[in-house]
Amino acid sequence: MLVSSEATILHADLDAFYASVEQRDDPRLRGRPVIVGGGVVLAASYEAKARGVRSAMGGRQARRLCPDAVVVPPRMAAYTEASRAVFEIFRRTTPLVEGLSIDEAFLDVGGLRRLVGPPVGIAAELRREVRRQVGLPITVGVARTKFLAKVASGVAKPDGLLVVAPEGELAFLHPLPVERLWGVGPVTAAKLRERGLRTVGQVARLDEPTLVSLLGAGAGRHLHALAHNRDPRAVQVGRRRSSMGAQHALGREPHSPAELDAVLAGLVDRVTGRLRAARRTGRTVTLRLRFADYTRATRAHTLDKPTAQTAPLRAAARSLLRAALPEIETRGVTLIGVAVGNLDDGHVQLTLPFTPDPGPALDAAVDAVRDRFGSRALTRGVLLGRDPGFEMPRLPD
Repeated sequence: MLVSSEATILHADLDAFYASVEQRDDPRLRGRPVIVGGGVVLAASYEAKARGVRSAMGGRQARRLCPDAVVVPPRMAAYTEASRAVFEIFRRTTPLVEGLSIDEAFLDVGGLRRLVGPPVGIAAELRREVRRQVGLPITVGVARTKFLAKVASGVAKPDGLLVVAPEGELAFLHPLPVERLWGVGPVTAAKLRERGLRTVGQVARLDEPTLVSLLGAGAGRHLHALAHNRDPRAVQVGRRRSSMGAQHALGREPHSPAELDAVLAGLVDRVTGRLRAARRTGRTVTLRLRFADYTRATRAHTLDKPTAQTAPLRAAARSLLRAALPEIETRGVTLIGVAVGNLDDGHVQLTLPFTPDPGPALDAAVDAVRDRFGSRALTRGVLLGRDPGFEMPRLPD
């Protein structure tokens, strides 16, 4: 792909999405610190963020930081409805829309100048329409590359518009902290800062072999390219997701292996139901953990052949969880997630295995009943009386 000589890619990102919907729907919350979610913070308004409250933070810590915050329960249906309305505006703006999540997307407006006008005007009109029709603030970054458009929207938040002109790209990018590079999390940032690399410009001054030796081949080459704003990716329309997952936030209290296994079973049920509904199969099972100190870890296992059946995917996830239990016991855990990757398209057929062990056959039968009559038609005994957690709104599979 040839990168445009003009800034024509928009990254549109709704501001504090869940909290903004709550403030929109309840005028009493406007201008006040709002926390969505009780035990774990799902979202925080900018008034709460200014006091140090962050998503995924424990509810007790959030209330200590912001004792006057209004805590509201999540309303997933309202967030889904708002997201659909915003994406309708995106698609009326341009047919080239790539959704990243329910509250952000890339838009390519490069072919609209003669019909509509320059990208900056399109971005400004987009923001006005989202505010007028949906009642929500949205920030838009405009640049030549997807990476820089996303960086621009992050810098412009909240409720802003920032255009990075081609001749000023590196002057804008290089003074920013290394955390602005796409893919740099706490671990990578710590490695860079240990070497005295605090800004993107300092990373850009290193040659690629040095970064590879520091971070590994994939990450080193990736960050070297981004630090020079080399990102040839086009906005992709209709791209199917490469993995499907679900997660469950936990309180900071200790959790028994049996409790964690029950949570895991519910997550696998949720993911495999989505796989079959989308007529897809997967091979790689990934377990995601967030520990009590907010650090994260992932463990993965790849099966011999792709499947959408619950039994083999749950067995792989359970094996990963068992291996992680000593670390969980030492560090505590506040979130468990399960994802299935290496997805294939094609016909998904549930088969009842002929085996002396009734477990796999029973699982296949349960899958078939739930697929036909809905996920609530049957519930696992270990899940009775347990809070299943929130099923987060998501883009279509």
